[in-house]
Formats: sequence, C-alpha cells, structure tokens
Amino acid sequence: MAIDLQKVQRTAPALVDLYKRAGISLRKHGLEGRRAAVHLVVDHSGSMRRFHRDGSVQALADRVPGLAAHLDDDGRVPVLFFSTDVDALVEIDLANHGGYVERIAAGLGHMGRTAYHHAMDAVIDHYLDSGATDPALVVFQTDGGPSDRLAAERYLCRAARLPLFWQFVGFGDPAGRQFDFLRRLDELPVPARRPVDNAGFFPAGRDPRAVPDDVLYDRLVGGFPRWLAAARATGVIRSAPSTSSGSLGG
Repeated sequence: MAIDLQKVQRTAPALVDLYKRAGISLRKHGLEGRRAAVHLVVDHSGSMRRFHRDGSVQALADRVPGLAAHLDDDGRVPVLFFSTDVDALVEIDLANHGGYVERIAAGLGHMGRTAYHHAMDAVIDHYLDSGATDPALVVFQTDGGPSDRLAAERYLCRAARLPLFWQFVGFGDPAGRQFDFLRRLDELPVPARRPVDNAGFFPAGRDPRAVPDDVLYDRLVGGFPRWLAAARATGVIRSAPSTSSGSLGG
C-alpha cells in the first residue's frame, strides 16, 4: 500500500503539504491507488552548475518524494547523477530528503558533458536486476540535449519494451534550441521506432523553483496514464494494475 498521511506527518512533516498536492494531481489524472516506482535522474554536467547553485535541482528533488509516497510503498527514491558517465547512485527517503541531493552533488567533483545514454542504461539495468514487474516513472531532469543523440534515441527505443516511462524536465529557456532534441524524442514514431510512446517532456523554465507545486505534479504525471493504457494494450505491461510496487534500486 502507499504511505499514508500519518506516516508522512511522523517521519517527514516538511513533506505534508507536498504529499497532499501530489495526491490531488494523482486523483485528477485517474492515478489514485496506482502502484509504481519513482526514480529521479539528475544532470550533473557543467552547464547545470547554476541550477545546482541556485537550489533548483534540490527544489525538484524535494518535491519528488511527495509524489513517490503515493505511488510506492517504501518511501525511497533512487537518485542517479550523470554527466559524461554515471557519477553517483544514491537513495533518498522521507526522513533524509531535505538538502540531501545537493550534499551529494557537492562532493562529486568534476561536472562533465551531458551523456543521457549512460544514465538511461543504468536505470534500465537497475530495473532488470531488481526483478520488478510494476511500472516505473523516471523523472529525468536536464538543461539540454545529449552529447550523443543517436545513443540516447537507441536507449529510449530499447526501454520502450520495458515498463519504464521517462518524464524529461527541462531547466532553462523554454524556447531554447537546446530542447529541440527532447521535443524530438517525445515525438519518435510509434510503432516504427518503439512499440509505445514511452517519454514526455516539459520545460520548467529559467527558474524551475518558481513552478507551483500543483503545476509541477500535473506535468510530472500527465502523460503517465496514456502510457499505462498503451503499455497494457501492447503487452509491455503484462499484468493488471497492482497494489504494491518494488523500487528499481531495490
């Protein structure tokens, strides 16, 4: 079962309002009671420096557990940092979410290039290694296109055969050309390139901290129901909607 309000109040009182707002968005999109793992992927490339420094990265990380507490039953969110390669894989939970992501990022050292495919490969491996069968929502935060676009496309198409939905969140100018690739990923043809549309994208703007909580949650889960329906129809999800979920990192 999902984590209830009483446990959130007891273990993470700062998350209570976010938990309630996330619940409203889930009900609005017909996802109340839906079980799914939630992952967070964090861009740690050099161009992301200002978003780490101004608290935007941590602000997103603070809001994801409020959503995960409804969808998963353990309150843990695997967090993967990437740049040229995978920089770190850690886990946040209700009790340690505050400031944790930025504390980890501060100790990672060099901020390299933006290589999506290494991060995607790591998430896929964790999902397969975990033996999980429930679907997963992967919140993938970045400020631009990858250094190897063909590899990123290849991994997204490979992942379309697994119960993984990739929700890309763009940090920066919403009209910027740096997001052209993400818009193209979102529109890769079905079924010519992938059996289902397994990705969404929305820009969070130049100041992602200013996106209201309810708007953010609506954008994070808005594409998930359509993907769930398509994934069940095509056999990507082989079981009926479940009432319990495993973590990809578990």
